[in-house]
Order: sequence, then structure tokens, then C-alpha cells
Amino acid sequence: MIIKKLSLYNFKNHSEKKFEFSPQINCFVGNNGAGKTNILDALHYLSVGKSFLGNTDLNNIKREEDFFTIDAEVLNEDSDDIIRITQPKESKKVIKKNDKSYDRMADHIGYLPSVMISPYDSNLISDSGESRRKFLDSMISQTDSEYLFDLIQYQKTIQQRNALLKYFAKNRVWDKDSLEIYDAPITQFGTKIFKKRKEFVEQLNPIVQNFYQIISGGKETVSVIYESHLLEKSFEELLKESTERDRMLTYTSKGIHKDDLLFEMDHVLIKKIGSQGQQKSFLISLKLAQMSLVKELTHKTPILLLDDIFDKLDDTRVSQLIELVNKESFGQIFITDTHRERTESVVKKINEESIIFEI
Repeated sequence: MIIKKLSLYNFKNHSEKKFEFSPQINCFVGNNGAGKTNILDALHYLSVGKSFLGNTDLNNIKREEDFFTIDAEVLNEDSDDIIRITQPKESKKVIKKNDKSYDRMADHIGYLPSVMISPYDSNLISDSGESRRKFLDSMISQTDSEYLFDLIQYQKTIQQRNALLKYFAKNRVWDKDSLEIYDAPITQFGTKIFKKRKEFVEQLNPIVQNFYQIISGGKETVSVIYESHLLEKSFEELLKESTERDRMLTYTSKGIHKDDLLFEMDHVLIKKIGSQGQQKSFLISLKLAQMSLVKELTHKTPILLLDDIFDKLDDTRVSQLIELVNKESFGQIFITDTHRERTESVVKKINEESIIFEI
């Protein structure tokens, strides 16, 4: 998959920008605040239909404008596809491929897989389990067209169950039979999600370990461990045994919406014992493993988005990263940096066709 052209209209700080890309390496250089990361975010939109920064769609419309549009020409095997994402202020977002709107957002996910490596990745280690669940869901969604649909259905059903629990508490009533109506769909979708998450992490973990050994020189052992209530009991058992607790809490306390990923170094959470350098090496290993596994499962080479990565890593880790990227044939790469000279030096090491855009 190669993005040949990109056009932005009223997207964040860009009124209008147009690019024709190299199939290999594309660099955006400029001062902080110039909008380099916003371009990567637009590329991320093309992949998964939303911002990697967590911004709402409406907040990405340029101030005092009524819409944003992202257009791209994508080389898909032997044909060119036109992808257009439009977000008006007064109506919902529309994603089209070759002038045809998708029936479901989930149908677009996986068409153009991507991996982002950015300074915000540190949140995966420091934040709550929610950020790690979202990361896991994003990875799997790019490899499994039905996963996102199952996840959306599960979340809707949990919301409905929680709303009923709150209604019971507010009105001081209780109807266990009404609550149990949600057991079947929660169990159905939740169990499917659990099995796919478990299998995916089992595949991901040895790849992360391999990349970390290369980057760190084999000084420590790291692991990605899947944590879920369903590892111990079935969903039916969880719902049954937590009914009274859920009644008191007024929300569903057990299920795959409480899953987490444990990032460990030598069997201890990396956030507790890992140095900044070790944590950065782990995160790069995690993202490269994501890229490798997505490529293996989809037979598509994801685009690689490197945001301000060279300001956050020492020269040794930059060299290791570039060497790995070059060795693994990771496909089309997009890089942001504040220093043109440094960018040119890095690109020369990769020795591939490149374009540097001044932003």
C-alpha cells in the first residue's frame, strides 16, 4: 500500500496543503508548531478514520471554517483508489473510497494499515488500562474486519446494561430478569473479543522480545502479558457472580472492558523499574512488533509514521531503529523533524528514495 498524493483542506492549522509522495521515505521538517504532526495525523485518519492524538473530529476543523477534508490517492496492488474523509460541522463524518461511502466505519479499518511511533507512546506505560486496551483494539482491528464490529456491539450492550442498573438504583426497584436479557449478547461478543485478544498477544509477545533483544543488546527480558477476568472464569460465571456487586456499583464490574496489557521487564512492571531509555526501547520494540505482525496477518505492508522520534532518542537508538526499519523492509515511511540536516543524515543511512518537505 502506497499513498501517492495527499490533499488537506481546513484540517487543523492547514487551510490547503498538497503533497506528492515518494513510495519510500517522506520527511516533513520545520519549526515546532508548523503543523508537521498534523500531517501525520491526517495520514492516520486515512488509516483508521480518526485522530491518533485523541481529538474529536470537530476539533480538527480549522478555526472559523465549516468542514475539513482529507483526500488521498492510494496505490492498492495494481490499481489507484481515491480515499476522501469529510467532516462538516453540522453533520456526521463521511469516509468514501472511489466516491462510494462505507456502510460501516469498521469496513474501512484494515484497508490501509499503519503504525505510529510518537512521543505520546509513553502514555501506554504510564496511563491506565484504558489506553492499552485501545491500543490493543486498534492493532487487532487492522487485521480482523469483524473485530471492530464485535467490539462496538459489546460496548453498546454494556452501556445499555449500565443504564438499566442506574435506573434501578435511582428508582429503587430491581428486576433481575430484565437485567439478564443482556447476558447473552455480552457473553457472545465478549467471548469472541477475549479469544482474539488472547491469540493476538500470544503472537505479539515473542516478536516484541526479539526486537527488544536487538535494540537493547540482550541485557534484560521483556514481556507483554494479557490480563483478563476471562482467563479464570467464563463470561456466564462472571456475570452471575457479580450481579449483586453490579447492583450496588450501578455498573458492570467484570468483563473484557476491564482487560489490560502488562508490560514487564524481568517479571516486574517496566514502569516501576525501567529507565527512560529502557522504556523507550520497549515502546519502539512494541511498535515494530505491531508492524511486523500486522504485515504477517494482512499481507499488507503498513505505512510507518515517525513523529518527532529523533528528538526523543539518543544517537545509538536512532541508528538501531533506522537499521531495523531498513532491514525489515517496512515500506512507505513518513518522518517529522525540526532539523533538516539531521533528517538528511538519517535518510542517507537508509539509502532509499526520499523527499523532504519544508513545512
